[in-house]
Parts: sequence; structure tokens; C-alpha cells
Amino acid sequence: MERIQLTRRISVASGKEPADTVVKNGRIIDVFNGEIIEGDIAIVDGYFAGVGQYEGKNIVDAKGRYVVPAFIDGHVHIESSLVTPSEFAKVLLPHGVTTVIADPHEIANVLGAPGIQYILDSSENLPFDFYIMLPSCVPATSFENSGAILKAENLQPFYQHPRVLGLAEIMNFPAVLHAEDDMLNKISDAKQYGKKVDGHAAGLSGSDLNVYMAAGIRTDHESTSAVEAKERLKSGMFLMIREGTVAKDLRKLIPVVNQYNSRRCLFVTDDKHLDDLVHEGSIDHNVRLAIDNGLSPITAIQMATINAAECFGLEDKGAIAAGYKADFSLVDNLETMSILHVFKDGIAVVEEGKLIMDCSNTHEDHTSALRKSVHFDEIIKSNFQIPLSSNKANIIEIIPNSLVTRHIVEEVDVCDQGFFQPSICSDQLKLAVIERHHSTRQIGLGIVKGLGLKYGAIATTIAHDSHNLIIAGTNDGDMVLAANKIKEMQGGLVVIKQGQIIASLELPIAGLISDRPYKEVYSSLNNLHLALEKLGAHNHFNPFLTLSFLALPVIPELKLTDKGLFKVSKFEYIDICSFKNRAF
Repeated sequence: MERIQLTRRISVASGKEPADTVVKNGRIIDVFNGEIIEGDIAIVDGYFAGVGQYEGKNIVDAKGRYVVPAFIDGHVHIESSLVTPSEFAKVLLPHGVTTVIADPHEIANVLGAPGIQYILDSSENLPFDFYIMLPSCVPATSFENSGAILKAENLQPFYQHPRVLGLAEIMNFPAVLHAEDDMLNKISDAKQYGKKVDGHAAGLSGSDLNVYMAAGIRTDHESTSAVEAKERLKSGMFLMIREGTVAKDLRKLIPVVNQYNSRRCLFVTDDKHLDDLVHEGSIDHNVRLAIDNGLSPITAIQMATINAAECFGLEDKGAIAAGYKADFSLVDNLETMSILHVFKDGIAVVEEGKLIMDCSNTHEDHTSALRKSVHFDEIIKSNFQIPLSSNKANIIEIIPNSLVTRHIVEEVDVCDQGFFQPSICSDQLKLAVIERHHSTRQIGLGIVKGLGLKYGAIATTIAHDSHNLIIAGTNDGDMVLAANKIKEMQGGLVVIKQGQIIASLELPIAGLISDRPYKEVYSSLNNLHLALEKLGAHNHFNPFLTLSFLALPVIPELKLTDKGLFKVSKFEYIDICSFKNRAF
């Protein structure tokens, strides 16, 4: 079949036979020269056959619009959208995104290899390309209890899959630095199969970056400043510029991009909630934001297309040229990136901004083995008591719209029995992480500042990266109700106020993903946001997504796992008020 298609492509390219489709009257974005050109675009069997003068069986009149290669997200966790791959595709296609490089790290931390297989199976036969990078760190560290452990030998079989591109973000820097056997085996296996290796260099600089490069790691999406971004480019890494729901780094990094280094830069979303994908878009939002901040539209388009394709060795993606996949959009205005029509493999999937192609996948009906993943004993008020030996405590302070937190020490309220008392005035709330995979009865307790809740509690089983149950609250009673409601739902998000459940969203697939259509999930998310307003939560950042990253012990500075309060820079636990490190 490939030989027949190749013969046809050559025949159409040479003008010996008509194309399946010809796009006429379009202004074509030439990502190689950074120019806008004109000509007919010939398409056959889902590929571009040429740009020039062509005849075809079907004519698409671009009516003077820009013809832009379809966008590629260079690093995303589908699970953060809270919907299945097919629903995810339905959301992204109208935004001109037809390809993502996905890391199923979240579901793998809950279910292991079956979670990876689910993402592969449920993303088959869709008008959308899901490529997979295999989770490198399950668990992310040894400092928390996850639902699964993936060794090098567990990943090896997946390298045979045609949509597996390599090894995903290596976030366990100490394992690389100390050349631990399993980590070296994972990197060596990826290289042996000719695959890529992604990095996760949060807080790293200097010789630490040299360690990553020496290990064959070539990308990083964790730059949060221009200085970090430039250092990664200088080291030879591809710079992934992230704009997600919590981590919004683009404005700070775009000034680094110039005519000399722009082809080493690409866009990613990493973690983005469904409501933000619907409201803002995906990579198209990154492109618009970059343009608004001074980047030329052509450079922004290059970063969203050919740069991402070349970073991951996708030789037939990211450009409008002969031999490339016919994935493209028709755009009215480059400055606003107003996408009207989207084509996948030469076939219209979006017209006038509306999805017209079916995106169903029957595998998503067979998820019984992926459910019932929330296991812990009944929670009572005493489980949340935090004994203090001092009126000062180590506190996790939130930085709005950032994955990074501050480690601060403040005076706190202590009751007569010697337990921490949440303070609305000081914005000091209780934080708990409950192990939910193996009923270990492990509960980590801490204090968080910056969520702004005036009442109640919020809870979710989305708690990166091991996805235990995380709860923040103003009182023990509402925190207990939140925990037990989550167990009843077998995963999800819940908002509690004064003993009442005022909003919830069930996520029965691994406690991370809904089995409902994205429009229903979107409606539930809107109800959750309205409920958060009733709790007095801040509205200039996403409280739930912020909460979900407070348990991630690979992002500075202070986090909470089910094992306790964790100082990331020291890779050690600390007591809430002893101010001395304690290693387990």
C-alpha cells in the first residue's frame, strides 16, 4: 500500500494526474524561509504533493486566508484536561491543534503499565495524532507512595508501538546524577531504540544541566525565567515554552527568543484544565500570547509547528510542503490567529470553527479495570490534628500561577490542646495528603498559605505526581466530609461548605479522568468555580490545579506528600515546627 501511495504522490507532484484536493487562493506560511508565499496546494492520500500550479478532483477556495500548518503541542498530560483522549481531540481540533506529544505519567502513577496501554488504545483511529513519551519516573521520587512502580523492563515492550517516541520528562535528577541503575537502563533503552529523551530541569543550572546533556536529555519545559531559558539554549537543549493553567511562563521567556535561536524553541501546555482549553485554546493561545508580547507571527507559527516536529523527529509534520502530512488550518488574521477551518490528513474536520468529524473510540467503553482506584479507611476529625511544640511553623506559601512554592516561617494559632488552628485572617489553612492506592493509612499534614478560603474545604484525587487525595480546609469537619465524599465517588473534585457538599465532579477512571462528554465535564467545572466563590477563594488563579501541585516533591520549594512536609532543595522531610531536617 505504501508503494502505491508513494507512486501516486509522485505522479500528482509531477502533474501527471490530478490531486485528490487542491487548495487555491491561499497565502501560505513557509516555515522554512519565514515567508508568505502563494500557489496551489496539491493533496493526495492525506499528504501534500506539491505547491505550484495543480488541478484536483476537489477544490478548496481559501479566499485569501492564510494557510497555516496545524499546531503541535510538544508536551502535555492529557489527564490534566480531565477527559478521555477522544474528548480531548474534540476540544483541540477547533483550535488548530492536530498533534500532541503526550506523557501519560499521571495515569501511570495510579495504574502502571495498564494506564499507558489505556491511553494508547483509547487514542487509536481518531482524526488526531497522539504520540506518546513513556513515563520515566513512576513514582516521581521515593518520597511518596504511588499506585505503581515502573522499572525499565516494564517500559521496554512499549517501544515497539509506532506512536511511542521516547522517554518522557526525567524529573528525578538525583537518579541521573548518581547514575542509578534503573534510570540509566531507561535512558539506555530509549537510545537503543533510537528514541528521544525529555528533561525536567526545575531549578537546575550550571553543571547540573551538563549532567542532563551528558545523559542524552535534550529538552526542558521547566524554565521560569529568561536567565534559565537562555542557559538551557546555551547548553544545547530545545527550550519548551510553557503556558498552562498554573504554570504561565511564556511572558517571561519570550524575550529570550531571537532570530538566531528561535528554531530551538517550541510551545507546550504541560497541564491545562478543560475550561481553560475551551476558553483560551491550546497551542493557539501560546501563539497569540507570543505575538501580543512582540514575537513575529511567522516565528510564533514556526515554534508551534516545524520546531516541535523537528524536536521529536516527526519528519512529515509541521510544514506545508511536498511529502508532509496535509494537516493545516485556514486563518483569517495572523495577529489574532482566528482559526476558521482545520484539515487533518487533507480532510476537513472543522468548518467555521465547528467540529464536523466523528471522534469516537470504542475502547473507552471498556474501562472497568481502570476504576475503583481510591482505597483508604474511614477518615475522622482526629486524623487532621496537627500537634505543635511552638507557635511558629514551617508553611507552604503559594505563588499564584506558578508550580513553585515558597518555604516561609510564620506565627500560627495553637489551641489549648496544643494543635494548630487554621486562621482565616492570616490565610493559614490545613493541608492533608492521604495515601489512596494501597490503604496504608499514611497521612501527611501541613499548613498552606495563599489559597484564600474563608469557609469549608476542597479536595481532589489529582495530586501530582502520585495522585493521592489532597485536601485543604478551614476546619476538620468539612475536611472529613470532603475525604469521605471523594471515596464514595471513587475519585474527583469536591467543594464543601459548612457541612454541605455544594459542588463535585466524579473522575472514575483512575481518579483522574471523567467518562462523560467534555461539555458535561465543562459544565461541572463551572459549577465548581461558582462553589469556590462561595468559599471566598481567590479568582486570579485556579485553586484546584494549584492544590494538585502542592504534593509534587520535585518542584521547589516546599511541598507535602503522604509521608510529610518535604524540602525539595534538600530532598529531605522537615518537621512542621522543629526547623531541623529529618531524612526517612
